[in-house]
Amino acid sequence: MSRVELFEKIRRELARNHEVHRRTVRKAIASAVPPERKSPVRVAPVLGPWKETIRGWLSEDLGVPAKQRHTARRVWERLVAEHDADIAGRRCGRTCGR
Repeated sequence: MSRVELFEKIRRELARNHEVHRRTVRKAIASAVPPERKSPVRVAPVLGPWKETIRGWLSEDLGVPAKQRHTARRVWERLVAEHDADIAGRRCGRTCGR
């Protein structure tokens, strides 16, 4: 048995014992540090058209007293009333909080 065959046998046994693919075993042997996870670029398809509108309202609120500023609920109510937005209030609240 050659060294190549021996290494392949070891890789197969490791893959079988740990229930992973042989490619994963090969990558783990090559580098002990796992590769960085790729985070997908996410878009906001629901709130996308109204993000600038919400940011505009919130930036205008910086100059008014605290009691007169938009709350997340008020932003959602205004979006539904003025722009006929079909979105959840919770989604609007997360955007206002950022």
